[in-house]
Amino acid sequence: MIEIDMGEAGKQWLYYEDSKVLRSLGFYPYVQLLVLLAFVLIVYYAVSSTKRAEQNKVWVGLSKETAHQLGTPISSLMAWMELLEESGVSPETVAEMNKDVKRLSTIASRFSKIGSRPSMEIYDINEIVSHASDYMSSRISRRIRLTLMPWHEPLIVTLSPPLTEWVMENLIKNAVDAMEGSGKIDIAIRPEKTKAIIEISDTGKGIARKNQKAIFNPGFTTKSRGWGLGLTLTKRIIEEYHGGLIYVKKSEIGVGTTFAIELPMAENGSLK
Repeated sequence: MIEIDMGEAGKQWLYYEDSKVLRSLGFYPYVQLLVLLAFVLIVYYAVSSTKRAEQNKVWVGLSKETAHQLGTPISSLMAWMELLEESGVSPETVAEMNKDVKRLSTIASRFSKIGSRPSMEIYDINEIVSHASDYMSSRISRRIRLTLMPWHEPLIVTLSPPLTEWVMENLIKNAVDAMEGSGKIDIAIRPEKTKAIIEISDTGKGIARKNQKAIFNPGFTTKSRGWGLGLTLTKRIIEEYHGGLIYVKKSEIGVGTTFAIELPMAENGSLK
């Protein structure tokens, strides 16, 4: 503001300010910065997406090729199983070996289907967990006690049986590794409102609090020979394919760990 003395006529004041165009130009550097940041983010997202897509294609291709290569020896093993039975080998031994051969066939089938949407069916979760537990109980150390506590009524869930069984087997294997040869594993199933809850508890070495979320990240492992993919795939199967949730419910170093799985129960579902 400028004051102008007009003598006897009094005083006048001259008000002035920057023009609207000049004021607008003051924001121009900030707009440029925002546009530049947006462009960088878009490019970063595009490059990352392309890289992930390429990696996924490699993994899918590798998985399908693995399944293809496993097909021939598995077929041969099935034929040898029949010869063993005819040669007088103990039926119990042949039956257990046959279970493992069938399991290999199931694993090969899982690998061949990687990259495609799994077939979902209606099942009693007690049955699926029981099947996986029975298979693993005869293939772990006798010094490890595996106990299953199913719910007394059917809990109907829409799921992929092979993938759900794989999840249970993977969690049981991790529990066995954590106990280093002896201990106990308790698997409990119960309903909670509209969800079926599965809790897998072990008496292993436990997980540090800082690692309880990181264990689901790709590549994270505490094993000397691990790839760090088991729990990552487990989380993807439960959360992306089944709409559920998996997390570490509790863990204490030197005491043990409890994993919890939540699966939505099917509405008005009935067993086939």
